Amino acid sequence: MRKIYEPQAVAHCIERSQHRSILKTLPPELFLLQYEKGELVTAPFVKEQWFQTVISGSLNIYFIRDDGGLYSLSDGNAGYILGDMELFNPNISSVYTEAAEPLLCLALSIDKNRAALLDNNEFLRLMCQSLTAKMEAITALEAAPCSLHDRVLYYMRYKCEGGELKGLERGAFRLHCSARQLQRILNQFEQEGKVVKVGKGAYRLINDKSEPHN
Repeated sequence: MRKIYEPQAVAHCIERSQHRSILKTLPPELFLLQYEKGELVTAPFVKEQWFQTVISGSLNIYFIRDDGGLYSLSDGNAGYILGDMELFNPNISSVYTEAAEPLLCLALSIDKNRAALLDNNEFLRLMCQSLTAKMEAITALEAAPCSLHDRVLYYMRYKCEGGELKGLERGAFRLHCSARQLQRILNQFEQEGKVVKVGKGAYRLINDKSEPHN
């Protein structure tokens, strides 16, 4: 992720945005965030929270349950809003946003500008529109087909700090499988070079972008 503060570039992107009339009412600290394909744009473990609107590129939004199950919420293109939920609830968890291709967003720190944003009626109307669209998407939510192998990968990647699973019994409980099943999958992943054993009952992902198991 790269931050761009160049005033002319920011002004140009504001003019390109379908939300430009509202963006012009925001505090002057707007800047650009540039992401590479596959890079996480938002995640529960990201400490700094930003309001973002997509200028170019696209992203995937999905929900990861505690058992590693993946639900695809929606996808987003130019004009898509991020940070609407975080504006009202800073402790949102389990929702992840990933750049589906090179992505450029206009951004503003929520933490530093929360009071000003909450006092901006035009901005709040935009947030309500965005949240309504997301609620409609959630009502049609369906789980993506997901094998136990996939769920173990998703669980380690998104639910384990640093991609490290600690404790087979605890992991098996979360994944709704037996410790023997989990051990067998981890052994297979170790042979495939996807994980490395770092201690008794502890494994860490070697590459956090490992593809789901076929």
